[in-house]
Amino acid sequence: MGATNGTAGEDPNRPGYDVIVVGAGAAGLSAALVLGRARRRVAVVDSGTPRNAPAAHMHGFLSRDGMPPAELTAVGRAEVAGYGVTVFDALADGITTDGDVFRVRLAGGAALTARRVLVATGLRDELPALPGVRERWGRDVLHCPYCHGYEVRDAPLGVLGTGPGAVHQALMVRQWSPDVVLFAQGLDPDPEQREQLAARGVRVEETPVKRLVVADDALRGVELTDGRVVPRTAVFVAPRMVPRDGLLAGPEWVRDETTGALVTDATGRTSVAGVWAVGNVTDPRAQVPVAVGAGAAAAMDINNGLVAEDVARAVAAARAVSATTGA
Repeated sequence: MGATNGTAGEDPNRPGYDVIVVGAGAAGLSAALVLGRARRRVAVVDSGTPRNAPAAHMHGFLSRDGMPPAELTAVGRAEVAGYGVTVFDALADGITTDGDVFRVRLAGGAALTARRVLVATGLRDELPALPGVRERWGRDVLHCPYCHGYEVRDAPLGVLGTGPGAVHQALMVRQWSPDVVLFAQGLDPDPEQREQLAARGVRVEETPVKRLVVADDALRGVELTDGRVVPRTAVFVAPRMVPRDGLLAGPEWVRDETTGALVTDATGRTSVAGVWAVGNVTDPRAQVPVAVGAGAAAAMDINNGLVAEDVARAVAAARAVSATTGA
């Protein structure tokens, strides 16, 4: 689907698209919308595995608070299609260059070509291997209190100690409920942290967790290895966030020496000229509104560069004609 953007008289030998956007989440569709409205030839490639698929609703997005993530995606796809953007439901499994042309390979062997590429492939959450966590993820096993805290306000809540950040998460979750238990899971808060937790009324449970107790399709409690069950309505957990950046493998992609994260500038430009990366693939903390803004900013930067390139080519062509005709 989609239509050809641009103006008459353009080079028929140019790449198939001005821009290929890999990923149709909030960041990718936002970029595609801006680029489509700029009359660019845009393709979006998406594998259909969004990070927020388990969540019934998203929150904190002005004018879209409470909207199901799938509905936002459907609306976004319809909007970009209205501007001639072509959407491919496929997995992109490689990016190569041929001079100043990028080739995005799709699973199965087909390939698309473009002048620029924007990667917005997001990330995946690695969850602790406890029975019930994966099954309840995005429902009553939660990650972001800004996204879901209000919906479980004043309820008995838990925080699983998956790493050093669990203390901070427990102190934050306390903002939404006076009844919070930190299940340490081997985590040993230092004296200052224990003082903070005690001062805020957050209980630390040292006994390891065995499983989450679920009944009638709802979380009922947290069972410990000694057989006790601590009643809880929801549990927060900080997963290990793994960027889906396999497309960007190789020494040419500069990464942070400490974290291994892809390095980009404020507009999403990577170390490879002509390739941008935005959203959760580079910023794990980017919620939907932040990802939307990042996608729009990258799209404008991409289009500005394409405009400069188009002008330079037009000037060169005009000079060639002038030299040939003697005008």
